[in-house]
Amino acid sequence: MKIIDTPEEMQKQARLLIQSGEDIGFVPTMGCLHEGHLSLIRIAKEYADAVVVSIFVNPAQFGPNEDLDAYPRDFERDEKLCRETGADFLFYPTPQNMYLDGHSLWLSEESLSTVLCGASRPGHFRGVCTVVAKLLNIVMPDVMVLGEKDAQQLRVLRRMVRDLNFPVKIIAAPTVREADGLAMSSRNKYLTPAERKEAVCLSRSLEKAKALFAAGERDAERIKAAMRAVIEKTSGRIDYLEIVDDETLQCVSKLENPALTALAVKFSGARLIDNAVLR
Repeated sequence: MKIIDTPEEMQKQARLLIQSGEDIGFVPTMGCLHEGHLSLIRIAKEYADAVVVSIFVNPAQFGPNEDLDAYPRDFERDEKLCRETGADFLFYPTPQNMYLDGHSLWLSEESLSTVLCGASRPGHFRGVCTVVAKLLNIVMPDVMVLGEKDAQQLRVLRRMVRDLNFPVKIIAAPTVREADGLAMSSRNKYLTPAERKEAVCLSRSLEKAKALFAAGERDAERIKAAMRAVIEKTSGRIDYLEIVDDETLQCVSKLENPALTALAVKFSGARLIDNAVLR
């Protein structure tokens, strides 16, 4: 596995791979890797000859009062995991060489990104779209693998790739969960032991929604009320809990088409997200 720390060298290596006829698979991450990330690398290996993993804690997607400085970082561990999982390149740039002095160009998606996390984290998806567009131009992949846990991000980036004609196929990978159902996340490290036990309320509320839907319930407010009841038994505070159209991400009152039920719950040290599609 080759470690690269500048966009220029990564582009050079990508061009060499393309010239040799190799397909490039790409997994963008912010590090602090867990089994969820490693599953993305394994999937990328199924679709590509060479796999690039990026580790970049993107300052542009953090708000002024968010956890940029505290975000967990462990490059030595991440490097070892990437190597063991079979990544061919590890792209590890700095903020200084990703955002040059005077950087003044940003990408904004103006429909899917305005709700859910976009409503509670203004500017977040502007930062996500900008950095992923930059990474796509640097790595030049044929395939990019993204996790379904970040449901809104997946849909926003699909729209960006479609609308801006990026020549990359996006593969969606299933959410990887702990044994008790909690979606794996780098931010789970922030939870106290008591909060870690309570955090399963996210997945349990989604299971409640799926059970009601399977039983024939189609009223969104009734499903959301049942989900809230699960979470309100814990110390978690609901940031948002919505049922939206799976394609447009607009709120629905009756579940007549595939719907995404998505939620964000805040504990004292972590804001966690999860989702499920009801179809």
